[in-house]
This record gives sequence, C-alpha cells and structure tokens, in this order.
Amino acid sequence: MTEQELAIDAIRRLNRAQIAYLLTGSMASNYWGIPRTTHDLDFVVQLPVQSIPSLLHEFRDDFYLDEPAVRAALAPPYQFNAIDRRSALKIDFWMLRSDPFEISMFERRLRVSFLGELTWIATAEDVILHKLYWDSLTPSERQISDAAGVVAVQSDSLDPAYLQQWAGELRVSEKLNKLLVGEIKPKST
Repeated sequence: MTEQELAIDAIRRLNRAQIAYLLTGSMASNYWGIPRTTHDLDFVVQLPVQSIPSLLHEFRDDFYLDEPAVRAALAPPYQFNAIDRRSALKIDFWMLRSDPFEISMFERRLRVSFLGELTWIATAEDVILHKLYWDSLTPSERQISDAAGVVAVQSDSLDPAYLQQWAGELRVSEKLNKLLVGEIKPKST
C-alpha cells in the first residue's frame, strides 16, 4: 500500500464514521504546492468522546489503533496514531485544540476532490502558516520547502491579509515575507 492509497483509505473511513477532520501536513502541501515523496499522513480531528467508538469501529480491521491512546489524546499532547497493518505506515491524528489558529484553520477547511475522494483539507494559506509555525518549533528544511512550494504554485490566489495577520500572531512574519518575495524558494528535486 502506498501513502496515497493509505490516504484514500483513511479519508473513506473518516467520512463513513462522520468524524470532523482536516487533512494537513505534507499531503496537504502536496495538494496545494509542489509534490514530494512523504511518509507522513496527518489529520486534525474534532473527536468528542461519543465519536470514539465510531472511529475505532472504522479502523478496526486493518489498523492497530489503541483505544486507551485515543482516549488519552483528549488531554495533552492531544495526539494518537494508527498503524496500518498492511504496510506498517503510520497515520498521525491530532485533536483539535482550543488554540485560536487551529480553530481558524479548522473553520476555513475546504472540501475538495483529493486523489478522487471528497476530502476536508486545510487551505493553502493555513498549510503555509502551519508549516512555518512547525519550523519555528523544530527547524526543518522540509517544512520551509513545503511552504515555499505552496507559495510558488498558489501565489496569485493567496489571501495576503490573512497570511500577514496570522504570521504576526504565530511569530513567523519574517519567514513568510521572505517566502512571498521569493527569497526562499522550494527545494528542487
């Protein structure tokens, strides 16, 4: 099973379970920007306690998903994962927190056709900001290159006011401005 096939499978399961989610991370930057090989599959989920059984049911056959870990994710660090038994690939699930940026990102998510499946995905602006924010926590050339790839592909359709507002809040304005003027470019493959 490839990462793309795993993404399709996970999206179908989340849709069937009626779990509110958004696809983020490298798969989202691949959608909006310059695709690269990734082994990451990241979802932000809004998972009330009463929806946990539906999630567990949908992922029961082909995944290792630990119920205590899912329930523990209702508290910090707000994260759990599922391991695909067929491929050993991992899906990271991040619980939607009450952080203002995360709430804004979740409210702005778009429903698009991703790999042929209707999928809730982070907007291009939110992918850029999220990548820059994660780079500020743990510097990574991949995060910056992914953000630069989204800017390169989506530059004419981006909302500069939204980007600047949240870049200031997230303290990533300097890197955002370098991306927007082309000082930071996507890594060539």
